[in-house]
Amino acid sequence: MDDFYQHIFNKHKNLEYVPSNKEIAGWAHALIRLLYPEQSKIQFSSIDEIKAQLKSLEEQLIKVMTLTAACSDCNIPEKAAHFFRQIPGLYEMLNTDISAMLDGDPAAKSEFEVIRAYPGFYAISFYRLAHALLLLEIPVLPRILTEYAHSKTGIDIHPGAIIGDHFFIDHGTGIVIGETAILGNHVKLYQGVTLGALSVEKEMASVKRHPTVGDHVVIYSGATILGGDTEIGAHSIIGGNVWLTKSVPAQSIVFHTPRIKVLERKKSSLPPAPEELS
Repeated sequence: MDDFYQHIFNKHKNLEYVPSNKEIAGWAHALIRLLYPEQSKIQFSSIDEIKAQLKSLEEQLIKVMTLTAACSDCNIPEKAAHFFRQIPGLYEMLNTDISAMLDGDPAAKSEFEVIRAYPGFYAISFYRLAHALLLLEIPVLPRILTEYAHSKTGIDIHPGAIIGDHFFIDHGTGIVIGETAILGNHVKLYQGVTLGALSVEKEMASVKRHPTVGDHVVIYSGATILGGDTEIGAHSIIGGNVWLTKSVPAQSIVFHTPRIKVLERKKSSLPPAPEELS
């Protein structure tokens, strides 16, 4: 046991301070709330204040990257500056997602409601930031961000997935989008959808393992679509509870036909009515 205690102690002794996942997610929260004050209690009274806050967030990113040893052999300040140069484009992309949710959900009454209350927007906003960091070859942080959003929403989007504009997640709980999935523009997913791999063997790490989904595809709840060679053609509809491991052409409708029987209950087997018990 002494060797065990010594081993654990050495790990603690040699590990420098690293921000918690919650602190790292707090940086992303602050950035999203700057872009969308509908989520924030803080209001900025001038453009200069907004610029100053963005600069502060850039400095925080540099600090987090340094403390987590992310990209230790690269120019961290330049990576952070490159990321923040992309913020206007990320903002425009997120605005298309908001529009898709507002236009596509009859229950959505306003952009404020989507931004403030929709778990789909929460998960997508974290994904968009994480994906941009990943494209800059910054390790660890992207996965921390998407897993934090996963813990809050039940929506699991790998930061490596490629997702087009006007992305709409409705309800969302239980959605899984794998690392090498590719989704086109105007894609709509309902709860419980899995875009997964047919194989999870480690040798497949550098291979496309997850499906490609074309533009304007709707995938209903509980559908499971697997495999890197599986392509869903544009403008297709995938019904609920479908299990799919092969490609379908554009304009397809794919559905599952369960065997459901409805039998009439015999009157003698029904429980007595309340007046019969009095």
